[in-house]
Amino acid sequence: MPLDHDPAAALLRQRLAVVLFRPKFAENVGSTARACLNMGCERILLAAPRDYAQERARPLATVHAEPLLDQARIFADLPSALAPFTQVYGTTARLGGRRATLLSPAQAARQIVGQILEGHDVALLFGPEDRGLTNAEIDRCSHLISIPTATATVSLNLAQAVLLILYECLQAARGAPSPIPKPLQADFVDHAEQEALFAALRHLLTAIDFLPKTNPNYGMLRLRRLWHRLGMRRSEYALLMGICRQMQWALGNKKKEG
Repeated sequence: MPLDHDPAAALLRQRLAVVLFRPKFAENVGSTARACLNMGCERILLAAPRDYAQERARPLATVHAEPLLDQARIFADLPSALAPFTQVYGTTARLGGRRATLLSPAQAARQIVGQILEGHDVALLFGPEDRGLTNAEIDRCSHLISIPTATATVSLNLAQAVLLILYECLQAARGAPSPIPKPLQADFVDHAEQEALFAALRHLLTAIDFLPKTNPNYGMLRLRRLWHRLGMRRSEYALLMGICRQMQWALGNKKKEG
């Protein structure tokens, strides 16, 4: 079935975006656009691209995917690019540490399609070709995907990785019981709001010595994972932000009294 008439591809077009963070080569952006077009995902976001020139990307995109380059959105930084999404899937080739829980492309695709159908807006985040995502960038992801290869020391080309994951998403969408997603849910907490909550919790938990001042971000990992596992809604988010504000007020008063 041509993608233009494929309900599964329409599902991905509506709710899935590919975010390229600091891509090094414009040619890889062009190849990524071609991969996106073939798999039905037409939203491309570039976060802090390095030396990006669309004229260098066009030949690799081919004439068919040039419209995707024309409509690609460019952001100054990663938080701005991820801000409106309610689920962020980061990709990594490294294992261990912060990357303890990894999904295969097929596992991630089934989960992504399920979330899209529930009313989520989902981002697939790919790091720079030369180093991938750092620990700080990994921390911003709600889920992590790793593509197993026969040779552990060799990483995939950016467009290859995009193509593989989007292929699995398209197949998962074709196997979904319904290709019609719920409307975007205002009750879901977006990425910018989640990061605001995590920043408030990190500040307060460091102030009361629950988190080590030397590396509070690592200590925050368990709280981040708990949030993503529970899938809290806006009412729970408002409750936690209210607790943070009250704790901040109480700590400030205690310092004044001391």
